[in-house]
Amino acid sequence: MNKVVNKVVDVRKLNVHEREEFIDRVLKVTEEDNERFLRKLINRIDEAGIELPTVEVRFENLTVKVDCLVGERALPTLPNAARNIAETALSCFGIKLTQRAKLKILNDVSGIIKPSRMTLLLGPPSSGKTTLLLALAGRLSPSLKESGEITYNGHKLNEFDPEKTAVYVSQSDVHVAEMTVGETLEFSARCQGVGSRYELLKEVTSREKEAGIVPDADVDLFMKAIAMDGGGSSLITDYVLKILGLKECRDTIVGDQMKRGISGGQKKRVTTGEMIVGPSKTLFMDEISTGLDSSTTFQVVKCLQQIAHLRKATILMSLLQPAPETFNLFDDIVLLSEGQTVYHGPREHVLEFFESCGFKCPERKGIADFLQEVMSEKDQEQYWADRNEPYKYIPVSEFTERFKHFHVGVHLQHKLSVPYRKDQSHKAALVYGKYLVPRRVLLKASFDKEWLLIKRNSFFYVFKTVQIIIVAMIASTVFLRTKLHARNEEDGAVYVGALVFGMIINTFNGYVEISLTIQRLPVLYKHRDLLFHPPWAFTIRTFC
Repeated sequence: MNKVVNKVVDVRKLNVHEREEFIDRVLKVTEEDNERFLRKLINRIDEAGIELPTVEVRFENLTVKVDCLVGERALPTLPNAARNIAETALSCFGIKLTQRAKLKILNDVSGIIKPSRMTLLLGPPSSGKTTLLLALAGRLSPSLKESGEITYNGHKLNEFDPEKTAVYVSQSDVHVAEMTVGETLEFSARCQGVGSRYELLKEVTSREKEAGIVPDADVDLFMKAIAMDGGGSSLITDYVLKILGLKECRDTIVGDQMKRGISGGQKKRVTTGEMIVGPSKTLFMDEISTGLDSSTTFQVVKCLQQIAHLRKATILMSLLQPAPETFNLFDDIVLLSEGQTVYHGPREHVLEFFESCGFKCPERKGIADFLQEVMSEKDQEQYWADRNEPYKYIPVSEFTERFKHFHVGVHLQHKLSVPYRKDQSHKAALVYGKYLVPRRVLLKASFDKEWLLIKRNSFFYVFKTVQIIIVAMIASTVFLRTKLHARNEEDGAVYVGALVFGMIINTFNGYVEISLTIQRLPVLYKHRDLLFHPPWAFTIRTFC
């Protein structure tokens, strides 16, 4: 009989080899082993009698409008820009010179995004998908006029911090070009912290001791490692790299138009990994499949499905044209068109709804493509089911009205009519602080990042340092004649000229840094909006 030997491991001091060996052991086949491992992790929490925090997002009668200029005034010309500035100043005094058109981006939409379910947001371009995601994540632009109500577990957005509770994954990939994939995810993990993982681990461990339960060694190591605040690489980073298929390019720089790095599809996965590496389990994801092939998209969505089902996460994801196998991974469908909700409910009943409207999806047609084409005036006729009856175009507004009387729509309205009880909300479900990580930790992470970028651009900084030293030595030679007995206007002119020369040199040396700072501004704005760190942390590290 083989004797199992366990050894004590300090999870705070796991090196790269130990972390990679652990991940490769528990995730040999990523999709299958990840589900098996997450199930073991959830079983441990269930055996301890602990309920994971969940978030239910509701939106009722949500309408988003924007005032926009039309015609020639909408063109981005210099005269128009000057007139806009002048009219903005006059509007402060109540004077309005130009009439603006009111455009409805979302028109009275309602729904429920449930935890433990994968929800797909479908719709043609300009249907309001991105606006809905931004509104639910609490990141809507102040220039847009919003009405209606959005709640998380019955709490309004002004009662907690939605920007920290939920994560919005943008469709644009903005990263520091000089940082590697692993370093990008590690910096994100350090800024987001561990959330309630430590409290969860502490509670699970204490209950297991009382009940005499011996946890699985791999699960115990993983939970302890991801619950520890670390200053460098962490096990959660290696885990996300593995499930997103980024392990091979871990040490490759992200790159940009000037520096060759990873591919566009890998950048998209880095953008996704940058968010799921944190503790938040409420995800609003916008077109994360852009640049990915169908196989990779399926792999990424499959991993997110496992996170949603097993870790009880709340995920709303928009995809443009998902493949049939990817479409089948979702539990609920939200179908938008012209800013209105055409369907919102279980995936199993979506075809039934359109059949009740007189349209049928062909056998060899992808359901996702059918759902988007059946609302188009030019493509709708081909799906008309009853050829004995004359075809009549059904607009989006009529689909919306019919859905309200469909059994799924009636059930949705009934659920919305019953308020969510706030006392049922888990105390760790919502975040009330802007930054969960101490300010000094965020400042240290920012300085570590700046030092890393300095080392990556070492040639530039060494060259500029040598240049400044040489110019300083040349300029200082003017002071070798400071002990001359003559004191006249010509000597004063020489000294003043030397001072002006030094000032000009220092000024022009600083111009080089301006371009570097401007290149980093998009990343700064992204990190600021995601509340990775306060803007002053970037300012202090750049100034120093």
